[in-house]
This record gives sequence, structure tokens and C-alpha cells, in this order.
Amino acid sequence: MGPIEEGGGGCKRRLVSDINVTPLVDVMLVLLIIFMITAPMMTQGVDINLPETTARPLQQEKKPVIVTINKKGEIFLDQSKGSQALIKQQLASLAEKAPDSTILLRADKEVPYGLVVSVMSDIKQAGFDKLGMVTQPEIEKAKR
Repeated sequence: MGPIEEGGGGCKRRLVSDINVTPLVDVMLVLLIIFMITAPMMTQGVDINLPETTARPLQQEKKPVIVTINKKGEIFLDQSKGSQALIKQQLASLAEKAPDSTILLRADKEVPYGLVVSVMSDIKQAGFDKLGMVTQPEIEKAKR
């Protein structure tokens, strides 16, 4: 018997064309966990360095409007950036809709005092009586 006759018997090998999805599922789960952890961190908004005080947080009934001044002197109404005149206009239109809203002012501690006072004046001129300053407790300073 020659070499040709030996292989003709019975066993033929087939290629398996199934896709192994286990590594794909592993990668997707890792990505899902990463996005679940990082998503709450992205909601902070504008990064500013708040001044420290010993005051306690105030209890709020409804969500306040937040005006932010960052280190560069840029002014934000909630998350939208604008010039001081534009923010003043937006506050005036907001005061017509909800005059009893609370306004919270978040200003970086390195922002010039004159700009902070000017923005506070704009908020008062828009017609808001409830104005609060957002600060950082001194306890958090030790955690850094």
C-alpha cells in the first residue's frame, strides 16, 4: 500500500468557523464599568478653586440657578458661557419668569474682587433677592 491509499480511509478535518464572543463580552463589560465610573465626574462643569469658610450648607427646596466665574474671569449661567452683559440679560429674563428663584454665585478665589461685586450687582439689578455665595468647607482642605 502506498501513501495515497492510507489517507483515503475515514477522517476528514473540518474548519470551525464559529466566532468566540467571550473576549468581546469581556471588553464590553470593562468599557461599561469605565463609563459608569466616569459619567458622574463629568457633570461637575466649570473647574474653579472655591474659597474656604466655616459656614454650613443651606437647605434648598428647589434647584437654584448657579452663576460661575472661573479663574480666567469667564462668566457662566449654569453651564452656558457668556459675556457679563449677556448673562445680565439672561438673568433679567429669568427674573420675569421666576422672581423668587435662588441664585448661587460660585467664584474662584483668585478672581478680582471688583468682578465678583459687579456680577453680584447685576444679579441684584435683574430682580433677584435671594443671592448666596458657594464656598468650600475648610475640612475638605485637609483631604487634598
